[in-house]
Amino acid sequence: MLLPILLFIPVFYLLLIRPQQKRQKQWQQMLGAIKTGDRVTTAGGIRGVILSIKDDAIVIRVAPDNLKLEVAKTAIASVTQEESK
Repeated sequence: MLLPILLFIPVFYLLLIRPQQKRQKQWQQMLGAIKTGDRVTTAGGIRGVILSIKDDAIVIRVAPDNLKLEVAKTAIASVTQEESK
């Protein structure tokens, strides 16, 4: 009776907790590697090019009117590609 409960804990860890930790680590590495000129997408779906990086925020340029937006670093969902120069 106790054996199924004891087996449930490692399965729960391997299927739920470990993959989430792995995704979190990859996201942290991505945030640490961003640089000026990278094309990013925010969690809200806004796409732009990084103009400057501050401690906890970045300034991005958004097309078509070249608007400058300051967003929190944690709002960056992905780095889509580097802007070709």
